Amino acid sequence: MYDLAIRGGTAVLGDAVVRCDIGVTGGRIAAIAERIEEARRVIRADGLLVLPGGVDTHCHIEEPFPEGGHQEESWESASRSAFAGGTTSVVAHTPQFKGGMLLDQHRAARARAARAMIDHGFHQIIADPSEAAMAQIPALVADGVGSLKAFMTYDALHLDDAGFLAVLQAARRHGLMVHVHCENYDAINLATRTLIAAGCTAPKYHATSRPPVVEREATGRAIALAELVGQPIQVFHVSCAEVAEEIARAQARGVAVKAETCPQYVTLTAEDMDRPGPDGSGFEGAKFMCSPAPRTAADHEGVWAMIRRGVLDVVTSDHCGFSYEGPRGKAKNGRNAAFDAIPNGIPGLAARLPVIFSEGVSKGRIDLPRFVRLVAENPARIAGLYPRKGVIAIGSDADLVLWDAGRRVTITNALMQHAIDYTPYEGMEVTGWPAATIRRGEVVMQDGVVLAQPGTGQWLPRGPAVA
Repeated sequence: MYDLAIRGGTAVLGDAVVRCDIGVTGGRIAAIAERIEEARRVIRADGLLVLPGGVDTHCHIEEPFPEGGHQEESWESASRSAFAGGTTSVVAHTPQFKGGMLLDQHRAARARAARAMIDHGFHQIIADPSEAAMAQIPALVADGVGSLKAFMTYDALHLDDAGFLAVLQAARRHGLMVHVHCENYDAINLATRTLIAAGCTAPKYHATSRPPVVEREATGRAIALAELVGQPIQVFHVSCAEVAEEIARAQARGVAVKAETCPQYVTLTAEDMDRPGPDGSGFEGAKFMCSPAPRTAADHEGVWAMIRRGVLDVVTSDHCGFSYEGPRGKAKNGRNAAFDAIPNGIPGLAARLPVIFSEGVSKGRIDLPRFVRLVAENPARIAGLYPRKGVIAIGSDADLVLWDAGRRVTITNALMQHAIDYTPYEGMEVTGWPAATIRRGEVVMQDGVVLAQPGTGQWLPRGPAVA
């Protein structure tokens, strides 16, 4: 007698897409069979796809600011949004601030995440690799932190080459993955000062200040330093094929470098940051500001080509939500603030799977197995969560999404169920939408209604990542 049987669906099992029943016991997948008869609860999935729950390994949730306070996206609201979009596991970030240590921030982050409904882990950001701070890494590893994050830009987080090398060496000693935000700090600062001095302050100049070359240069440098140390890295949020080519060349010579992209780099463009808005001020473009900046419509197809080549093998949301209004939002420094004083980031937890399925599978750019690898299996592998997460297999957590591949939905902010007051995908029509989300055998979302309770998410201690 199984706890749960999902009957009549078409499941994605690795490279195979087959009609089968799935039996669940104790929160794990216990059987995959042509027919499962005995179960305490039965969910009919006729006409639906059965996919592994999405694994989003690049999120910023209830993250503290250096000046105090936290991002407005709480663990409860983020969990609702993730479940609404078919994601069942996330890896978020714990920051270190200049002059600070690691363990206190990690413990505080775990305490905040105690209210989560979604299963979760953390990347540890290293902003100041002092000897005292780095001495705390073994304690983090013992608690299940499996990765470090390095930023090559932003005043509060930027590492110079010496600092980045220190992070790479520490990761190599402890068997951790290093994830890298690659943009050239000095080049961005020069461009920003030049633009502002010339009176070019509107949101649209965010893209001008950080063109593809600053991302490409930093990506090549990060790869070279990682190659020198012999440390695997993953390059976060690759925005265009020009940058991905640096990664492809490194992969071809055997360097252990992985790379992800995000939905914004196949849908949004720099022109979105030039929207005048109802008041004609141009501030509405702030809704689309993220880094690296969205590029051009032509770059979208280049990103898809790199996905098909396998150079970009993960799609995450880089969910980093700031409302348009409010004291923590885009306008917190005023609507006349220069682009470098506007909070940088966009929400995307719930939109990730529908946008990528629609733009990828529904439009014939990728097939179903590749979609599953992009949004579930490969993120789980790189995060050291596979095969517990990211796959439909005997013994894996019963994290599943019942997916209506033919359903057409126009995205609205209400459907995203996040704490942010807008979505950059407002009005986009997508084909393919989650009908139900199941976390460890429990239905946590049904027809858009989130059913989980706060505090039911589990901490995910992570083992060695896939290089």
